[in-house]
Amino acid sequence: MIAIFKKEVWSYFGNWSAWLIIAAFSLIGSLFLFFFENDSNIFDIGSATLQSYFTLAPWLLMFIIPALSMKSLAEEEQSGTLTWLFSQPIKISEIIGGKFLTVWFIGILCLLPSLVYLYTVYVLGVPMGNIDLGATAGSYFGLVLLIAAFSAVGILASSLSQNQIMAYLLGVFLCFILYFGIEQLASYKLLGGADYLLSNLGFYQHFIAFTRGLIDTRDVFYFLLVIAICLFLAKVFVEKKK
Repeated sequence: MIAIFKKEVWSYFGNWSAWLIIAAFSLIGSLFLFFFENDSNIFDIGSATLQSYFTLAPWLLMFIIPALSMKSLAEEEQSGTLTWLFSQPIKISEIIGGKFLTVWFIGILCLLPSLVYLYTVYVLGVPMGNIDLGATAGSYFGLVLLIAAFSAVGILASSLSQNQIMAYLLGVFLCFILYFGIEQLASYKLLGGADYLLSNLGFYQHFIAFTRGLIDTRDVFYFLLVIAICLFLAKVFVEKKK
């Protein structure tokens, strides 16, 4: 698994794709948070908080993470190197795990430039440092788990597809449904008391709890379960290709 992880990280950073994705994520986030007139602009909000960033980031990650994961398995199959991997003394679970860790790792790196936002809000607060660091730390922890869940979903989408474009579109669709679609469906209150259960099947309710500074083991377990299920299904589909 470590060998696959190192190989994948080198390939992402070697052809500049990881650098471009991190730069694009940071640039778009900066424009929305500091320059564009919108509900996420920190200066327009007028309070020392990064809440708007933690609201915006999942939507950006919804498109960024599938872009990272789309090549993980779909490209291997398209180029024929997946067959070569099958011939190596390595388990399919290690292949899946190594590629998942790579996407997750680069996704976490996308968050590092946001520390500049944190410093900016910390300094501009009146008085200086007037920011809820507990809620901020919880939100970052929630984003790390959400990136892991998006990464696992992206790997699953890549295992189901035979080319990168389909893997990307399927990954974005699944991430959108799991994060926003289920929550919206539950908001229509079509199922009565079951709407609460439906909303808890999606990512949104579990992630939003972290943005309040609440780290609940049930939310952590939920994301770990989703990750495990997606990676297990990806392993099953790759084994069928073998």
